[in-house]
Amino acid sequence: MDYLVIFFCLAITLHNIEEAIWLPQWSLQPSKYQKAVTPSEFHFAVIIITMLAYLSAFSYLYFLESEIAKWIFIGFLGSMIFNAIFPHLLVTILTKTYAPGLLTGLLLNIPINSLIIIELFDNHLIIWKELIISTAVIGIILLSLIPLLFKMSRKILPHT
Repeated sequence: MDYLVIFFCLAITLHNIEEAIWLPQWSLQPSKYQKAVTPSEFHFAVIIITMLAYLSAFSYLYFLESEIAKWIFIGFLGSMIFNAIFPHLLVTILTKTYAPGLLTGLLLNIPINSLIIIELFDNHLIIWKELIISTAVIGIILLSLIPLLFKMSRKILPHT
């Protein structure tokens, strides 16, 4: 399982790098699906989210007895699967333009996170209720955190 958790970290890192490179510029396109975000705002937020993902993964590995660590980690797994579909795939279809993060979401996050979830089910470490509730709670927390991180970056980073 350790190597799968490392793959999770690699997948989310590559996904977030893809977004960090192209999403700020893409967000400048007129769209009702995306508000414009500056590179510094997005980079700040994506670094914090990536750090939280790593923290969840390593907390799960090092505190195997902790139900909270497990729930946060499986919430991240589920949220990143969900994120590949909503908004990345859906926005790509609706706008007929590639939404940055779609490729790594579909080719890395969905398969790797699904593999980890299957492994957790096979080892009787999670049940569906935990996966669904954890995904919803962590997903809501992450969605709420992103605009706060954008706002925080405007206050603490130099304006560019």
